[in-house]
Amino acid sequence: MSKICPIPHMPSTTLKTVSGPWPFAQWGMDIVGPLPTAPAQKKFILVATDYFSKWVEAEAYASIKDKDVTKFVWKNIVCRFGIPQVIIADNGPQFDSIAFRNFCSELNIRNSYSTPRYPQSNGQAEATNKTLIIALKKRLEQAKGKWVEELPGVLWAYRTTPGRPTGNTPFALAYGMDAVIPTEIGLPTIRTDAAKQNDANTELGRTLDWADEVRESAAIRMADYQQRASAHYNRKVKPRSFKNGTLVLRKVFENTAEVGAGKFQANWERPYIVSKASESGAYHLQKLDGTPLLRP
Repeated sequence: MSKICPIPHMPSTTLKTVSGPWPFAQWGMDIVGPLPTAPAQKKFILVATDYFSKWVEAEAYASIKDKDVTKFVWKNIVCRFGIPQVIIADNGPQFDSIAFRNFCSELNIRNSYSTPRYPQSNGQAEATNKTLIIALKKRLEQAKGKWVEELPGVLWAYRTTPGRPTGNTPFALAYGMDAVIPTEIGLPTIRTDAAKQNDANTELGRTLDWADEVRESAAIRMADYQQRASAHYNRKVKPRSFKNGTLVLRKVFENTAEVGAGKFQANWERPYIVSKASESGAYHLQKLDGTPLLRP
Protein backbone atom coordinates (compact mmCIF):
# COMPACT_ATOMS: atom_id res chain seq x y z
CA MET A 1 0.00 0.00 0.00
CA SER A 2 1.39 3.38 -1.03
CA LYS A 3 0.47 6.58 0.78
CA ILE A 4 1.00 8.67 -2.36
CA CYS A 5 -1.42 6.79 -4.63
CA PRO A 6 -3.99 9.08 -6.29
CA ILE A 7 -7.41 9.40 -4.66
CA PRO A 8 -10.13 7.62 -6.70
CA HIS A 9 -13.09 9.83 -7.59
CA MET A 10 -15.37 7.15 -9.03
CA PRO A 11 -18.23 6.35 -6.61
CA SER A 12 -18.06 2.91 -5.01
CA THR A 13 -21.74 2.49 -4.11
CA THR A 14 -24.99 3.18 -5.93
CA LEU A 15 -26.97 6.33 -5.21
CA LYS A 16 -29.78 5.94 -2.69
CA THR A 17 -32.40 8.65 -3.14
CA VAL A 18 -34.36 10.15 -0.25
CA SER A 19 -37.69 11.97 -0.47
CA GLY A 20 -40.27 13.18 2.02
CA PRO A 21 -43.61 11.31 2.16
CA TRP A 22 -45.57 14.57 2.59
CA PRO A 23 -44.79 18.27 3.18
CA PHE A 24 -42.71 19.01 6.29
CA ALA A 25 -42.28 15.38 7.37
CA GLN A 26 -38.56 15.28 6.64
CA TRP A 27 -36.03 18.11 6.88
CA GLY A 28 -32.36 18.36 6.00
CA MET A 29 -30.26 20.77 8.08
CA ASP A 30 -26.80 22.21 7.55
CA ILE A 31 -24.59 25.18 8.38
CA VAL A 32 -23.22 27.56 5.73
CA GLY A 33 -20.09 29.53 6.53
CA PRO A 34 -18.01 31.19 7.63
CA LEU A 35 -19.14 34.04 5.37
CA PRO A 36 -17.85 37.65 5.31
CA THR A 37 -18.50 39.15 8.74
CA ALA A 38 -21.77 41.11 8.86
CA PRO A 39 -23.17 43.44 11.55
CA ALA A 40 -23.41 41.79 15.01
CA GLN A 41 -20.48 39.58 13.92
CA LYS A 42 -22.82 37.28 12.02
CA LYS A 43 -20.98 34.93 9.66
CA PHE A 44 -22.95 31.67 9.60
CA ILE A 45 -26.33 30.61 8.21
CA LEU A 46 -28.34 27.76 9.71
CA VAL A 47 -30.39 26.25 6.89
CA ALA A 48 -33.28 23.75 6.95
CA THR A 49 -34.88 22.33 3.78
CA ASP A 50 -38.11 20.32 3.55
CA TYR A 51 -37.50 17.25 1.41
CA PHE A 52 -40.98 17.25 -0.16
CA SER A 53 -41.76 20.88 -1.01
CA LYS A 54 -38.13 22.16 -1.00
CA TRP A 55 -39.28 24.97 1.32
CA VAL A 56 -36.29 26.61 3.01
CA GLU A 57 -35.94 28.20 6.44
CA ALA A 58 -32.69 30.03 7.28
CA GLU A 59 -31.29 32.42 9.89
CA ALA A 60 -27.96 34.20 10.34
CA TYR A 61 -25.79 33.74 13.45
CA ALA A 62 -22.45 34.89 14.83
CA SER A 63 -21.86 31.33 16.06
CA ILE A 64 -24.07 28.26 16.14
CA LYS A 65 -24.36 25.94 19.13
CA ASP A 66 -26.75 23.10 19.91
CA LYS A 67 -29.03 25.46 21.86
CA ASP A 68 -29.32 27.66 18.75
CA VAL A 69 -30.26 24.65 16.62
CA THR A 70 -32.88 23.62 19.19
CA LYS A 71 -34.45 27.11 19.23
CA PHE A 72 -34.35 27.24 15.42
CA VAL A 73 -36.13 23.90 15.02
CA TRP A 74 -38.78 24.87 17.57
CA LYS A 75 -39.45 28.34 16.11
CA ASN A 76 -38.91 27.83 12.38
CA ILE A 77 -40.11 24.25 11.93
CA VAL A 78 -42.32 22.95 14.75
CA CYS A 79 -44.25 26.17 15.46
CA ARG A 80 -44.79 26.87 11.74
CA PHE A 81 -45.20 23.50 10.09
CA GLY A 82 -45.76 20.94 12.85
CA ILE A 83 -43.58 18.20 14.26
CA PRO A 84 -41.51 16.43 11.57
CA GLN A 85 -40.77 12.73 11.46
CA VAL A 86 -37.06 13.01 10.65
CA ILE A 87 -34.29 15.61 10.74
CA ILE A 88 -31.21 14.75 8.66
CA ALA A 89 -27.96 16.56 9.49
CA ASP A 90 -24.22 16.07 9.50
CA ASN A 91 -22.23 14.90 12.51
CA GLY A 92 -21.38 18.38 13.77
CA PRO A 93 -21.57 18.92 17.54
CA GLN A 94 -24.46 21.34 17.04
CA PHE A 95 -26.65 18.51 15.71
CA ASP A 96 -25.15 15.46 17.42
CA SER A 97 -25.38 16.61 21.04
CA ILE A 98 -27.19 15.13 24.01
CA ALA A 99 -29.28 18.29 24.44
CA PHE A 100 -30.48 18.35 20.81
CA ARG A 101 -31.10 14.59 20.75
CA ASN A 102 -33.17 14.86 23.94
CA PHE A 103 -35.19 17.73 22.46
CA CYS A 104 -35.96 15.66 19.36
CA SER A 105 -36.72 12.56 21.44
CA GLU A 106 -39.32 14.45 23.49
CA LEU A 107 -41.13 15.35 20.26
CA ASN A 108 -40.62 11.86 18.78
CA ILE A 109 -38.41 13.27 16.00
CA ARG A 110 -35.91 10.78 14.62
CA ASN A 111 -32.34 12.01 14.14
CA SER A 112 -30.55 10.77 11.05
CA TYR A 113 -26.89 11.62 10.41
CA SER A 114 -24.97 11.72 7.14
CA THR A 115 -21.69 9.91 6.66
CA PRO A 116 -18.72 11.84 8.16
CA ARG A 117 -16.63 13.70 5.56
CA TYR A 118 -19.22 12.87 2.89
CA PRO A 119 -21.65 15.83 2.69
CA GLN A 120 -23.29 14.40 -0.44
CA SER A 121 -25.14 11.94 1.79
CA ASN A 122 -27.26 14.92 2.91
CA GLY A 123 -27.67 16.01 -0.69
CA GLN A 124 -30.80 18.12 -0.23
CA ALA A 125 -29.10 20.41 2.27
CA GLU A 126 -25.96 20.65 0.12
CA ALA A 127 -28.01 21.58 -2.96
CA THR A 128 -29.85 24.29 -1.02
CA ASN A 129 -26.60 25.70 0.36
CA LYS A 130 -25.13 25.99 -3.12
CA THR A 131 -28.22 27.79 -4.43
CA LEU A 132 -28.30 30.26 -1.53
CA ILE A 133 -24.61 31.11 -1.88
CA ILE A 134 -24.94 31.71 -5.64
CA ALA A 135 -28.00 33.92 -5.10
CA LEU A 136 -26.26 35.94 -2.37
CA LYS A 137 -23.19 36.43 -4.58
CA LYS A 138 -25.36 37.79 -7.41
CA ARG A 139 -27.08 40.28 -5.12
CA LEU A 140 -24.06 41.46 -3.16
CA GLU A 141 -21.35 42.16 -5.74
CA GLN A 142 -18.89 44.29 -3.72
CA ALA A 143 -20.94 44.75 -0.52
CA LYS A 144 -20.05 41.35 0.92
CA GLY A 145 -20.88 42.28 4.51
CA LYS A 146 -24.53 43.04 3.70
CA TRP A 147 -25.54 39.43 3.07
CA VAL A 148 -27.73 39.33 6.22
CA GLU A 149 -29.89 42.14 4.78
CA GLU A 150 -30.20 40.29 1.48
CA LEU A 151 -31.02 36.89 2.99
CA PRO A 152 -34.83 37.41 3.31
CA GLY A 153 -35.03 38.46 -0.35
CA VAL A 154 -32.99 35.45 -1.43
CA LEU A 155 -35.27 33.14 0.56
CA TRP A 156 -38.35 34.75 -0.99
CA ALA A 157 -36.97 34.28 -4.50
CA TYR A 158 -36.08 30.66 -3.74
CA ARG A 159 -39.54 29.91 -2.33
CA THR A 160 -41.37 31.41 -5.30
CA THR A 161 -39.24 29.97 -8.11
CA PRO A 162 -40.31 26.67 -9.73
CA GLY A 163 -37.88 23.84 -9.07
CA ARG A 164 -36.80 21.43 -11.77
CA PRO A 165 -37.47 18.22 -9.78
CA THR A 166 -41.05 19.16 -8.79
CA GLY A 167 -42.06 21.52 -11.59
CA ASN A 168 -43.57 23.91 -9.06
CA THR A 169 -42.61 26.47 -6.44
CA PRO A 170 -41.89 25.53 -2.82
CA PHE A 171 -44.54 28.09 -1.80
CA ALA A 172 -47.23 26.35 -3.88
CA LEU A 173 -46.33 22.90 -2.58
CA ALA A 174 -46.27 24.17 1.00
CA TYR A 175 -49.45 26.24 1.02
CA GLY A 176 -51.48 24.83 -1.87
CA MET A 177 -51.53 28.10 -3.80
CA ASP A 178 -49.13 30.41 -5.60
CA ALA A 179 -47.73 33.40 -3.74
CA VAL A 180 -48.99 36.83 -4.78
CA ILE A 181 -45.94 38.35 -6.44
CA PRO A 182 -45.31 42.01 -7.40
CA THR A 183 -46.38 41.50 -11.03
CA GLU A 184 -49.93 40.66 -9.86
CA ILE A 185 -50.30 44.08 -8.27
CA GLY A 186 -50.32 45.97 -11.55
CA LEU A 187 -51.45 43.16 -13.87
CA PRO A 188 -54.91 41.63 -13.23
CA THR A 189 -55.05 37.84 -12.83
CA ILE A 190 -57.88 35.34 -12.38
CA ARG A 191 -57.21 35.28 -8.68
CA THR A 192 -57.15 39.04 -8.10
CA ASP A 193 -60.21 39.56 -10.32
CA ALA A 194 -62.14 36.92 -8.37
CA ALA A 195 -61.32 38.68 -5.12
CA LYS A 196 -62.62 41.99 -6.47
CA GLN A 197 -65.87 40.32 -7.61
CA ASN A 198 -66.52 38.84 -4.15
CA ASP A 199 -66.30 35.37 -5.71
CA ALA A 200 -64.15 34.02 -2.88
CA ASN A 201 -66.01 30.71 -2.43
CA THR A 202 -65.48 29.69 -6.05
CA GLU A 203 -61.83 30.66 -5.93
CA LEU A 204 -61.36 28.77 -2.64
CA GLY A 205 -62.83 25.60 -4.13
CA ARG A 206 -60.59 25.88 -7.18
CA THR A 207 -57.53 26.40 -4.99
CA LEU A 208 -58.28 23.39 -2.76
CA ASP A 209 -58.74 21.10 -5.78
CA TRP A 210 -55.55 22.42 -7.34
CA ALA A 211 -53.52 21.91 -4.15
CA ASP A 212 -54.06 18.13 -4.09
CA GLU A 213 -53.36 17.83 -7.81
CA VAL A 214 -50.15 19.83 -7.73
CA ARG A 215 -48.73 17.89 -4.78
CA GLU A 216 -49.51 14.56 -6.39
CA SER A 217 -47.97 15.75 -9.65
CA ALA A 218 -44.89 17.00 -7.79
CA ALA A 219 -44.42 13.64 -6.05
CA ILE A 220 -44.58 11.84 -9.41
CA ARG A 221 -42.15 14.28 -11.05
CA MET A 222 -39.77 14.00 -8.11
CA ALA A 223 -39.77 10.20 -8.26
CA ASP A 224 -39.07 10.30 -12.00
CA TYR A 225 -36.32 12.91 -11.56
CA GLN A 226 -34.63 10.88 -8.82
CA GLN A 227 -34.84 7.70 -10.87
CA ARG A 228 -33.13 9.35 -13.85
CA ALA A 229 -30.51 10.97 -11.61
CA SER A 230 -29.77 7.62 -9.96
CA ALA A 231 -29.42 5.88 -13.31
CA HIS A 232 -26.95 8.54 -14.50
CA TYR A 233 -24.94 8.38 -11.26
CA ASN A 234 -24.91 4.60 -11.04
CA ARG A 235 -23.32 4.27 -14.48
CA LYS A 236 -20.14 5.72 -12.93
CA VAL A 237 -20.03 3.33 -9.96
CA LYS A 238 -16.94 1.18 -9.56
CA PRO A 239 -17.73 -1.19 -6.67
CA ARG A 240 -15.15 -1.44 -3.89
CA SER A 241 -15.72 -3.40 -0.69
CA PHE A 242 -13.61 -4.47 2.27
CA LYS A 243 -14.14 -7.31 4.71
CA ASN A 244 -13.74 -7.01 8.46
CA GLY A 245 -10.08 -7.30 9.41
CA THR A 246 -8.79 -5.86 6.13
CA LEU A 247 -5.86 -3.44 6.38
CA VAL A 248 -6.68 -0.15 4.66
CA LEU A 249 -5.30 3.37 4.31
CA ARG A 250 -7.50 6.38 5.07
CA LYS A 251 -7.61 9.64 3.15
CA VAL A 252 -5.73 12.48 4.85
CA PHE A 253 -8.03 15.30 6.04
CA GLU A 254 -7.25 18.86 7.07
CA ASN A 255 -7.07 17.98 10.76
CA THR A 256 -4.86 14.93 10.18
CA ALA A 257 -2.43 16.44 7.67
CA GLU A 258 1.28 16.63 8.47
CA VAL A 259 2.24 20.14 9.56
CA GLY A 260 4.45 21.88 7.01
CA ALA A 261 4.15 19.15 4.35
CA GLY A 262 2.41 21.47 1.88
CA LYS A 263 2.32 20.11 -1.67
CA PHE A 264 4.32 17.06 -0.56
CA GLN A 265 1.55 15.91 1.78
CA ALA A 266 0.71 12.21 1.34
CA ASN A 267 -2.82 11.38 0.18
CA TRP A 268 -3.27 8.50 2.64
CA GLU A 269 -2.36 7.74 6.26
CA ARG A 270 -1.53 4.81 8.61
CA PRO A 271 -2.89 1.67 7.90
CA TYR A 272 -6.07 0.92 9.86
CA ILE A 273 -8.20 -2.19 10.31
CA VAL A 274 -11.78 -2.42 9.02
CA SER A 275 -13.97 -3.30 12.02
CA LYS A 276 -17.47 -2.86 10.61
CA ALA A 277 -19.21 -2.02 7.34
CA SER A 278 -22.42 0.03 7.16
CA GLU A 279 -25.19 -0.20 4.58
CA SER A 280 -24.30 3.26 3.24
CA GLY A 281 -20.90 2.04 2.05
CA ALA A 282 -18.97 3.67 4.90
CA TYR A 283 -16.64 1.72 7.19
CA HIS A 284 -15.78 1.82 10.88
CA LEU A 285 -12.02 1.63 11.44
CA GLN A 286 -9.72 0.85 14.33
CA LYS A 287 -6.02 1.27 14.95
CA LEU A 288 -3.64 -1.68 14.81
CA ASP A 289 -3.83 -1.99 18.60
CA GLY A 290 -7.62 -2.36 18.42
CA THR A 291 -8.53 1.19 19.51
CA PRO A 292 -11.67 2.38 17.66
CA LEU A 293 -11.00 5.31 15.34
CA LEU A 294 -13.17 8.36 15.98
CA ARG A 295 -14.79 10.38 13.22
CA PRO A 296 -12.24 12.46 11.28
